[in-house]
Amino acid sequence: MVRMTGYIPTLEQVDELHRRIAPSDAAYDLIHRHCVIVARIARALARRQNALFTRRCTLPQDAAELAGRGSSPATGTESEAQHVVPPSDGVTGGKVPPRLIDEHLVVIGGLLHDIGTYRVLKHDGTDGEPLQFNGPEYIKHGILGYEYLLEQGVAEEIAQFARNHTGVGLTKDDVIRQGLPLPPADYVPVNLEQELVMVADKYNSKSLPPKFLTADAYTARAERFGEENKRRWLDLLDQYGVVDVEPMAAEYGMVLKR
Repeated sequence: MVRMTGYIPTLEQVDELHRRIAPSDAAYDLIHRHCVIVARIARALARRQNALFTRRCTLPQDAAELAGRGSSPATGTESEAQHVVPPSDGVTGGKVPPRLIDEHLVVIGGLLHDIGTYRVLKHDGTDGEPLQFNGPEYIKHGILGYEYLLEQGVAEEIAQFARNHTGVGLTKDDVIRQGLPLPPADYVPVNLEQELVMVADKYNSKSLPPKFLTADAYTARAERFGEENKRRWLDLLDQYGVVDVEPMAAEYGMVLKR
């Protein structure tokens, strides 16, 4: 269990942490907006999981939510089990979690998970050039955000949201095998709240221009890193369900990659 040695930021303090590190208004707008979107998606996923947990005793034994045999809309596979719990908060499917999710922790973690990306900008909005990330350095944004949050006195359990959200779980083997410029270690979620934020992050991209991705679109992206990576993502969809991000894409005026 993580030992608390710092503080859990309020929403006002979250914004202060962003503004303190943001090199320009343009950088703040891009990165903070992404974090808000991810926090919203993560909260919807958490509410779905909690709804399934509270209904676990009333579900039939062959319910997909219990058996995990229900097909995810992203996989296109058939299943004998049927989903009993209708879609909620834009989320369809999912399995009963082992415990209730801390929705507040998910929101705070989502709002701070990408705070390290301010430190991997090649053009940061202060040099008259359009914003641009430093591609080779981008993989470091998780650990840079983690270090920044600890420097600011934020609790370890919150700082870990920044450290442990890259891809669908970056293992020590991944780091070594891919020759990534990171200290060899596991950068994977250590609890359900961190895992939810990691999943939510896959539905929105800060690429310029920023865009939303469907579960299918991210499945194709995950496959580029190998079948094992794709399998991890499909397992996450099976547990947490699939988010319909089309309404949010329209709300934010962003492209939706299907």
